[in-house]
Amino acid sequence: LMKKEDIEKVIEIWIEEYEELGSDDSINYVQIFENKGAIMGCSNPHPHGQIWSQSSIPTEILKKSGKFKEYYDLHGRSLLGDYIEQEIKSGERILDENDHFVSLVPFWATWPFEAMIVPKRHLQHIGQLNSEEKVSYAEILKQLTIRYDNLFETSFPYSSGIHQIPTNDTEYPEWHFHMSFYPPLLRSATVKKFMVGYEMFAGPQRDITAEDAAKMLQNLPSVHYSQIK
Repeated sequence: LMKKEDIEKVIEIWIEEYEELGSDDSINYVQIFENKGAIMGCSNPHPHGQIWSQSSIPTEILKKSGKFKEYYDLHGRSLLGDYIEQEIKSGERILDENDHFVSLVPFWATWPFEAMIVPKRHLQHIGQLNSEEKVSYAEILKQLTIRYDNLFETSFPYSSGIHQIPTNDTEYPEWHFHMSFYPPLLRSATVKKFMVGYEMFAGPQRDITAEDAAKMLQNLPSVHYSQIK
């Protein structure tokens, strides 16, 4: 429900904090994220996000770095760059696309309506966004979150986070920054997907395919349900 211009201001703050925190010699990674909704453990009702900075590099980032580098060393290109080109050609799992970004349900999605936002240009971190790309980022963020709210006509809960390069003064040409959304809702505004039992001890199971999830989100109106008369 925020104006696009206000979302741009949030992006500017993300960039400022990433660069300021990352410039500290003791900080090697900056994690920008948001937990939205009480169902995701959010204790404060007002919209807000969080930023954690740390000296160690998180496990998820180390794993992605390894895979990105393996692909880059072999092909000389961004793994995510090549991936979104394939997804755009297919169109099956693409949710929205503009001049500079795409949002999609990745084929490996674990959560029912998991999605990710990826810049078309091979950027290692959000500080490299130019003015036009910041506008496009705000636009696609708004479009995706409207789709989420419209799905079950509720303030859609999720955890979202930006993955980008560590801030340890090392070059990471293989990295391609992206933002992921992990929503817990399954079939309605009150039915939650739980990772328990078999999934905790063996591996996550999909309740809905990535293609079906994308189709459901694609078919929703682009106007927020609360503003449709």
